[in-house]
Amino acid sequence: MALLVLTTSGCGYLFGDKGFFRDASEDYKKAPEMEVLQVPEGKSNEALQEIYYIPPVDEDMILAGEFEVPRPIPLVAGAADEIVRIQKLGDKSWAIISIAPGQLWPQVRGFLGAAGLQIARADARAGLMETGWVPLEGQTIASRFRFRIEQGVQRGTSELHVLQMSQTGDGENWPLSSDDVDQESEMLRGVAQYVANSTESAPVSMIADQALSAGGRISMQETDQGTTFIRVGLPFDRAWASLARALEASTFEITDRDRSNGVYYVRFIGSEEEDGGGWFDWLYGEEEHPMAGRDFEVNVTNESETSVAIALSVQADADAIDERERQALLVLIKGNIN
Repeated sequence: MALLVLTTSGCGYLFGDKGFFRDASEDYKKAPEMEVLQVPEGKSNEALQEIYYIPPVDEDMILAGEFEVPRPIPLVAGAADEIVRIQKLGDKSWAIISIAPGQLWPQVRGFLGAAGLQIARADARAGLMETGWVPLEGQTIASRFRFRIEQGVQRGTSELHVLQMSQTGDGENWPLSSDDVDQESEMLRGVAQYVANSTESAPVSMIADQALSAGGRISMQETDQGTTFIRVGLPFDRAWASLARALEASTFEITDRDRSNGVYYVRFIGSEEEDGGGWFDWLYGEEEHPMAGRDFEVNVTNESETSVAIALSVQADADAIDERERQALLVLIKGNIN
């Protein structure tokens, strides 16, 4: 009897509500809500950002009025089947890579290590990596390179920019553009090829992953009047060029364009294949898409130096479309903008 009492009391001491090994799985329900930590004036609060930030969902907009089940919209991945693509606009070139910035960061470090290039400075939070001075074959002047990683336009993608600097002048301040564009292009192609060959085994940098968002720079928004538009975090010249590619990939035919006023005049084709297999065949079967053959205007408007708004409207004297149809076409375009 005495042994039984000792055993029973021992279990309560070890595993009960007040025991040494008590069940703490419900403790979160008692956790108090604490006020946001106030940082003294003049001090940075960058290190106090939410670790598990949940971004707002802005794809599904509920319109006022009676609810109507919308037609399903096909998923658009743009050119996601291409892991690495090098794009050029004017004298600027960069690589679009279909992995998150936190995954690209160690890939770039791996490339520099494999190439024997010493890293003079690395800032994962800013997405910057700089090499020391490198004597290149066939060059009388040494060079150094800066690699800048940014979040891509689409979710889960990255952009890689390379800046070259020749060892002339003070050699301290980085130029706005490369001193030798050929060296920049050669370095960009080299790191892009390395990333393309080793993406499947790429590790992830937690610091870069937290500092560099993988949420993309494009979203669907609504005006105060309830009209849907696309917001893109790109300067006008790049957004204008990217939109042309996106319209063609989204089966729009560009009939005319007015860059000064930021307008594309387009006709929605819906499917470019006579024997089927187009974007919407799985939705409508043998029926033609209801928007096929309709003419539209796609307007690009500057919101700031680094952001534009893209809106779609019917051309003059054409029948209006409802807001759900506008949203469906804009989502299709949005998925192809990079």
